[in-house]
Amino acid sequence: MPLTTAPDPVSTSLSAAILNLLLPHHRTTDHPETPTDAKAFPHQLRQISAYVRANAPIVFTLPGFPCKSPNPAKALGHLPDQGERLSLRFLDSLCRDIGRIYPPGARIVICSDGHVFGDLVHVPDDHIDAYADELRTLIAASGLDRLSVFDLRDVLGDLSHTAKRTHVHDRYAPSVEALRAEVRTDEQSLALYRGITRFLVEDTAGFTGTRSALQRECRIRAYGVIQRSRAWGDLIADHHARAVRLSIHPQPVGAPKFGIRLLDAPDAWTTPWHSAALRRADGTWTLMPSTAAARLGHLVHRDGRPSHFEQSDASDASLVAVTG
Repeated sequence: MPLTTAPDPVSTSLSAAILNLLLPHHRTTDHPETPTDAKAFPHQLRQISAYVRANAPIVFTLPGFPCKSPNPAKALGHLPDQGERLSLRFLDSLCRDIGRIYPPGARIVICSDGHVFGDLVHVPDDHIDAYADELRTLIAASGLDRLSVFDLRDVLGDLSHTAKRTHVHDRYAPSVEALRAEVRTDEQSLALYRGITRFLVEDTAGFTGTRSALQRECRIRAYGVIQRSRAWGDLIADHHARAVRLSIHPQPVGAPKFGIRLLDAPDAWTTPWHSAALRRADGTWTLMPSTAAARLGHLVHRDGRPSHFEQSDASDASLVAVTG
């Protein structure tokens, strides 16, 4: 069914109610006093309203879930674990909540982007394939039928991973010069560049050079990651043109992309694939580097693999915020 464009009060009100279900999970680095009313997100309201007027299921796209960090101090291995499991359940629950007030419901397409920049983050392509395949398995086994996974295999089939990356880069990626100019003049672009550089530094294990040499190398690679991420975003827009774009990166209020927090973490940039999950003594969950979680709890295995940490002593709960 084609999406219509004529506004009306009923669809506008329902669209705001749908967006209000997402607002408590908005991932942003804006100040706490920044307005969070649905009206402050015109891009998302307009996109959701188009679905509502057509009485069609709302489609969200979420680039992310690329692969696990290769640094064992941060993650528990190269396959999804409890962090991803909880995040997938959360995303499915958001769609379920939308369905309660909007019968056509919603679905989220997880656009797994590991192969897009796997060479830049130094993760083997077979690990990336295994990670994405396990995501699909988790979704199916858990009955999360409002979620699906989309990756380069859905676009470019059996081409080699190198050929796929080259194709996406050549067709969609902005120039490094354009990105450098943007980083110099735009605060959000600078924050993204610094955040990715930090992740690359933290994810590098076994580097034999100096810290400054590592930082220089990671600054160069960060521009490559941003190039490929932008390219992936444009490719997704071509294949899911009307979808509401979510982001795992913090986004300011009113931005075209809606930043969404998957799980609690002391840092707005933390994701399940850069960390391990810790179940606090009070039953709540948080994300942190695996080495920090190991100091607070004991390791739990699931299906024969490391899954998460559990905190057993309630007296340790105050340490989570300190060490996270």
